[in-house]
Amino acid sequence: MLDRDEVDRALRLDPAWAETCRALWLDLVATAVFGDLRTPRVGAVPRLRKRVLDAGERLRALLADRAWIPQPRERIKSALASALALKEALDELSAGAHELDGADRQRFATTLARLRVAAIDSVTPRAAEWAALLDRRAAEEENPGS
Repeated sequence: MLDRDEVDRALRLDPAWAETCRALWLDLVATAVFGDLRTPRVGAVPRLRKRVLDAGERLRALLADRAWIPQPRERIKSALASALALKEALDELSAGAHELDGADRQRFATTLARLRVAAIDSVTPRAAEWAALLDRRAAEEENPGS
């Protein structure tokens, strides 16, 4: 059985890290919306903007407080799903950013790279910890009394 306090500790995110990720995303969205970005393909920049918004939604989900979820197991599963969704959203964004041109292309690419490092590199070890908690719970259910 997962201990609620242990789960709370595992899911607690560093506020400074969260603020860094938020600030990087805000810079990314400002560059995507107001920056000088263009591509040879019609409609590619609006799609890129939608991907930036999607990445922001995924980041918000990762940073969200999960205290309202009553079951510790479900809280961990939610955090893991959010981490995976953010990684996928940033991967899609990176793929679409390769064809960018314009005066703010480098700023966009640099900010996106910094966001990926801040978000994904920091959350990957946490996600491994969350998965280990779930694995431990599963093992305890298979072998009660061990």
